[in-house]
Amino acid sequence: TGIHLLNVMKKTGKKLSELAAPVQDYPQKLVNVKVADKENWQAYPEIQSAIDTVEKEMAGDGRVLVRPSGTEPLLRVMAEAKTEDLVSRYVDQIVDVVKQEMGSKED
Repeated sequence: TGIHLLNVMKKTGKKLSELAAPVQDYPQKLVNVKVADKENWQAYPEIQSAIDTVEKEMAGDGRVLVRPSGTEPLLRVMAEAKTEDLVSRYVDQIVDVVKQEMGSKED
């Protein structure tokens, strides 16, 4: 939070720009997959396996998040990676498995 950030700035004597300098922005991609049962996606071991595979490939150089929408019948698949190509590949890998395992509910 903001107060914690101010405390860090005070303790280190550094400006916010100096603290933020090592932070690198990565490309991000979010895909929404329409599914019939968004709450039980974790019951599908193949989906978790796809997430684990992507996280292993990232080797700590990116992140992936899969979660149900709070308001729609969607599973949200988001990733950040060093390049656009990598982030697209990672998200597509997981989305393909979600569709294969849970089906994709089309409009």
